[in-house]
Amino acid sequence: MNRDLASHLRSGTQQSHTLSENTAYMKCFLKGCLQKEIFSELLGNLYFVYSTLETELLRHKNHPIVSLVNFSQLNRTAHIKEDLAFYYGENWREKIALSEAGENYVTRIQEVSKTEPALLVAHSYVRYLGDLSGGQALKNIVRSALELPPELGTRFYEFDAFPSTGEIRQFKARYRDALNSLPVDEELTQKIVAEANLVFRLNCDLLHFLEPKVKDAIGEKQFAEIIGEEKPGSTENTVELGVIR
Repeated sequence: MNRDLASHLRSGTQQSHTLSENTAYMKCFLKGCLQKEIFSELLGNLYFVYSTLETELLRHKNHPIVSLVNFSQLNRTAHIKEDLAFYYGENWREKIALSEAGENYVTRIQEVSKTEPALLVAHSYVRYLGDLSGGQALKNIVRSALELPPELGTRFYEFDAFPSTGEIRQFKARYRDALNSLPVDEELTQKIVAEANLVFRLNCDLLHFLEPKVKDAIGEKQFAEIIGEEKPGSTENTVELGVIR
């Protein structure tokens, strides 16, 4: 059995992580170039991603591997619903749509749930450990850029079970310990790492879908200036939407 899955995931996805950080969408996001319509469209796609992931994790709540990293306090769907109600109104379900990139993402989650549920570990790792790591920084960027009213529009980034930075840090350590406790052999470890790299790519595809809209919103000149700045990348202190460690 492999007792160091967390380290394998971290080192094995470093390149994918850096590529994700350097998407044009994320570069603009970190510069505060946010537009309410585009951000809410991303949240709409993430609603489908998280609701699918959390449905499949629950489906396998008794799985010998998946169950060990299924922490209900990480669930994002309910919080995303609150944000969508804020941005679109109470009839938000009628106004959101799943993009082609989002559909590919959702389909992949459903596929692995049916064929090899243990690979859901990779989806959980990329999404939730990312959300825990960069949520507060991203929340502050969104609140400032969109000039949001207090306590509205950024529930996606908030974890009610972990209200402080210290509690988040403690839970991240607990999550990594859970990863390292999984009964996985070397072959399955490599499959999980490969799936995590695919999750990064699926997330990048979702961000790429939004980039032309960002370009139109801020203008070609500013867009070109921002995307020309290369980030070196980090596996520990990086801020990226939904994919942060």
